[in-house]
Amino acid sequence: MYYMTEYASPVGTLTLASDGEAVCGLWLDGQKYHGNTVPGPMARDDGAGGFAELRTWLDAYFEGEKPSADDVPLAPIGSDFRQAVWSKLLAIPYGETTTYGAIADELRAERGKASALAVGGAVGHNPISIIIPCHRVVGSDGSLTGYAGGIARKTWLLEHEGADMARFYAPKHGTAL
Repeated sequence: MYYMTEYASPVGTLTLASDGEAVCGLWLDGQKYHGNTVPGPMARDDGAGGFAELRTWLDAYFEGEKPSADDVPLAPIGSDFRQAVWSKLLAIPYGETTTYGAIADELRAERGKASALAVGGAVGHNPISIIIPCHRVVGSDGSLTGYAGGIARKTWLLEHEGADMARFYAPKHGTAL
């Protein structure tokens, strides 16, 4: 069984999901692929396993602190490749960014194959937004492309974390605007 609750945040209502023991989802309202990794129905349960730690983490994050993802029991659901990509995202420090290509290069060195396009797919399907910081991945040309929660929210999150936004730009066309 899977459980859900909601959290009011500065970037809109967040839907939180739990497998009963750990967090398996965190989606922004209207986010592309909202809830798509949870393999069954979700029942409302504000006290499900992982939600108390997640609320504490989110409170600290939105107050400007830099809480550790290790403070929340995480159980994202996805293939081995997606898990490897999400692990790379967890290593990106607050206020810093990386590119899809750089992640692909790291994975290629470790696994023998990976493409920036495949990495982009895994980043876009990240089921635990904000904590697994997919918003910290940008295009190699400085484009703020590819955020399933929208460019405005990606910009807000990066600014909130103190990223140097001078080198980035919002694309005029794309699927994540």
